[in-house]
Amino acid sequence: MTEAELKLLMVAGMAGDRRAQGVLLSACAMRLRAYYGRRLTGRIHDVEDLVQDTLIAIHTRRESYDPALPFTAWLYGIGRYKLIDHFRRCGIRTTVPIADVPEIGVEGEGDSVLARLDIDRMLAILPAKQADAIRLTRIDGMAISEAAERTGQTETSIKVGVHRGIRKLRAMMQGKR
Repeated sequence: MTEAELKLLMVAGMAGDRRAQGVLLSACAMRLRAYYGRRLTGRIHDVEDLVQDTLIAIHTRRESYDPALPFTAWLYGIGRYKLIDHFRRCGIRTTVPIADVPEIGVEGEGDSVLARLDIDRMLAILPAKQADAIRLTRIDGMAISEAAERTGQTETSIKVGVHRGIRKLRAMMQGKR
């Protein structure tokens, strides 16, 4: 199945099309079995567990997918995080051959998709107004006045939201609460 077909199925699934969601998850399962199978040779039970965990994550986190970005990069980003979590739980240290790296996602876009997933995960912790203020001004590059107009807040509220949100994120990253 092509990138475009997978993306269409994902968008249809996000809109509530159960059949499209089922076809998408089946196609993803095939790709994930191959992905994990190459990395976990001889550990088929682990492969199936990871495939199921990843399919659940795809289903429950589908709202985090941005249709403007490649679907396979998003899919393999989630798969990569699940694999890393598995390695940590099992105490496995491994390396990935450099020849496998381009296959992880669409060339040149995989890192940006992973970064976006990290940012979305962090912003989800903040109150909505702070997250919106940071996203609009620091990520989307809007001026304070534009962000205020779009959200219906005052410019001062946007500035305070950005300041407090970034301060909270910084404290969390440094292990403070």
